[in-house]
Amino acid sequence: MSFARAVLVGATLVLVAGCSGGGAPDREPVASPTVVTTKAPFGIDVPAGTSGSMVAARDGELVSCAGWGASDRAAGTAAGCDTVYDIGSITKQFTAAAVLTLEGDGRLRVTDRIDTYFDGVPPDKRAITIEHLLTHTSGLVDVLGGDYEAVSRSDLETAALGSALVSAPGEAYLYSNVGYSLLAAIIERVSGVDYEVYLARSLFEPAGMTSTGYVLPDWERSTIAIEYDAAGASHGRPNEQPWAADGPYWNLRGNGGLLSTPRDIFRWHLALEGDRILDHDAKVELFAPRVREEPRGDTFAAFGWVTQETSVGRLLWHNGGNGLSYAELARIPDAELMVFWVTNAVRGREPAWNLEKRGQQITEGMVGRLLAASDQ
Repeated sequence: MSFARAVLVGATLVLVAGCSGGGAPDREPVASPTVVTTKAPFGIDVPAGTSGSMVAARDGELVSCAGWGASDRAAGTAAGCDTVYDIGSITKQFTAAAVLTLEGDGRLRVTDRIDTYFDGVPPDKRAITIEHLLTHTSGLVDVLGGDYEAVSRSDLETAALGSALVSAPGEAYLYSNVGYSLLAAIIERVSGVDYEVYLARSLFEPAGMTSTGYVLPDWERSTIAIEYDAAGASHGRPNEQPWAADGPYWNLRGNGGLLSTPRDIFRWHLALEGDRILDHDAKVELFAPRVREEPRGDTFAAFGWVTQETSVGRLLWHNGGNGLSYAELARIPDAELMVFWVTNAVRGREPAWNLEKRGQQITEGMVGRLLAASDQ
């Protein structure tokens, strides 16, 4: 769930060498791999011993969707386009989109104060609005405990409303996972169904995303990537960690922990390019730059996304990780392109590597190859 830096896309990207293995784009190609390859797709340089998957698209078409390394080292299972990973805080954009679908149905407004939805909100938090939660300006702390602590929705609500504010509502940007868990609680209270059920009905099913969720998708166990630490020790599959029967406990629910595949993230990108789920006005609201992440910085918090102006158009992006898996998603709507990559082993020791620290380099490399290919 870490979120520390912005991806910088400069004019030099268009000078990157041509797209390796691109060819004519297709909308939904790619068979499951049968052999583990050590080379990352799309000609991207990654350290030996790493593993993960990448997808790149332009003009609404899939350019590349493939994996490298193993999703299960013991079984020798190759990572691919349909491997299932924990996408971390990329979850937040789905929470934000779900809020806007409820607003579009007239069931809430982002200007509503949270005391519209929770009883007993103390005086210092009564001014907090849904928009404050969406933009990390509520003043709430980042976290209240570990991801796997057995915390119910009621427990989370009580702890969040009883916590000390770091700043007054609307006063400052402070990244808050707690705020997004409260948004998930609001989604449940307004919709009358579980958070994941609402996301499945309002977002995933209309987008054709058959492999995204907490527990509802019918995954084959072997398709879910095992996560590894820096020493190479297995930590199992993310959905086999201590969870409630209906998904992660509430320190994680709504702010992280969703599982998905590169193919499904491509489908999400297509949905955002059209109006199947969010109309034009809702997408303007979703992606509008709201508040600077840093006082003199050039990145802005949007609703579940980060936005930044670049020489090739507005960049929309977010990352996410849990200390084992790590992912980045970037879109440049003006150039009609998107890239997403994810790993099930973010760090290694021999040789030492950290893919989160290389994240900007990897994402820029993928974007650069797409831009270069589109200029050919």
